[in-house]
Amino acid sequence: MRWTAAIDELERGLLQRDVAARALLLAALAGEHVLLLGPPGTAKSELARRLQRLLPGAHYFERLLTRFSVPEELFGPLSLKALEDDRYERLTAGYLPSAEVAFLDEVFKANSAILNTLLGLLHERCFDNGQHRVDVPLVCLVGASNEVPQDESLHAFYDRFLLRVPVAPVDDAHFAALLQTALPEGEAHPDAQLSSASLQALRAQAQAVRLGDEVIALLSSARERAKDTQQTVSDRRWRQTAALLQVQAASRDASEVSTWDTWLLPFTLAADPDQVPGWTDWFLLTVAKATPLSIDGLERAATAFEQQLDVERRAPADAQDDSAGKLALARAIAGPSSESELVRIASERAHRRYGALHIRARVAQVAEVQQRLDGVRAEVHATAGVVLAQARAHGWLPPSWMARIEAVHAQRCAQVDALAARLTELHEGFAALPRLAEDTSEFVPTPVSWQA
Repeated sequence: MRWTAAIDELERGLLQRDVAARALLLAALAGEHVLLLGPPGTAKSELARRLQRLLPGAHYFERLLTRFSVPEELFGPLSLKALEDDRYERLTAGYLPSAEVAFLDEVFKANSAILNTLLGLLHERCFDNGQHRVDVPLVCLVGASNEVPQDESLHAFYDRFLLRVPVAPVDDAHFAALLQTALPEGEAHPDAQLSSASLQALRAQAQAVRLGDEVIALLSSARERAKDTQQTVSDRRWRQTAALLQVQAASRDASEVSTWDTWLLPFTLAADPDQVPGWTDWFLLTVAKATPLSIDGLERAATAFEQQLDVERRAPADAQDDSAGKLALARAIAGPSSESELVRIASERAHRRYGALHIRARVAQVAEVQQRLDGVRAEVHATAGVVLAQARAHGWLPPSWMARIEAVHAQRCAQVDALAARLTELHEGFAALPRLAEDTSEFVPTPVSWQA
């Protein structure tokens, strides 16, 4: 994929930031904004700075907002020369209205005067400077916050961030690597850089990408889930989400959006970080087919047959057979310290022997379960092959998600393979039951009961 170098540049030296890096880059490609939700020290500003380095010549603006922040800090000081001419204008050079990439930390702590101006700037890419409305070159604004705003007056501003990505501290498994990994410095590699022309061409290409019936059906299912879980998603957000999926598909040179492109839905539909895992699981179940394997009935059958085989192997000889007495006599002759061939032969004869009809019936019963499992097993392995091939070919799917998908399908395949091995042992075990020397038995055993 042609954007691989840019992804690598965003992730280089950072741990467990594959989701945030991909979401950030896709937002920039689509001209959308990203909100990174997490505690301080989780590389939120670092990701924003790296995005700026991917855009040659792009201006970068960064501020930490507080309730005491004033508009001059973001939009520039008033022009004294303009005031002399009775004009209220700001000197925006070097401030947010002149930046292609911006990072606003603690973005929801700003006062209403700043937030109201930001609303128009984010949505319309315009800034009212005095009597003039001027276009701003903003490609992507990255906001950061420790928490979702609870004040209803902030919900409109919160909704302007199409992608809202939780960022957590590095986990214990990666702690040692965190201590030994240095952050790279310097400019981005030329192969990773994104020109303005390439962004415009990609967005134009995305307009011709089809959503397709399968993706529309999946989005409809997502909408039903949102309703069922009482999560409100605005019409504007659905349209923006669809456009973002089209950009992602276009970046893969695809003519139609794939269901795999919807891995972004948890970050566009969830209104709260606590809702993201539920949407992630929904994607893994519906698209990646990463569902727990339900073969309880077949496993109960294997367990029932194992118990029956153990009973039949241990069953004593018929009452008219004196093999048990012969076994006792053989052990007495051999003595306590040795096991003679005579003891082994007598031991085998001390257990019940079975007719051919009995053995064939048991083997046939096991074979029936094996046949049912063979169909399930073939489907499980085929599904794993198709799903993993599609996932690996997608390009944008985060490696951490890929690892989860691989693990689930590996577990599903291992589960059916292990059950197949158990049934093979049962098949061989019943076939090897001791046989009658003179087979005159017409007894057919009652089938093993295992259905529940």
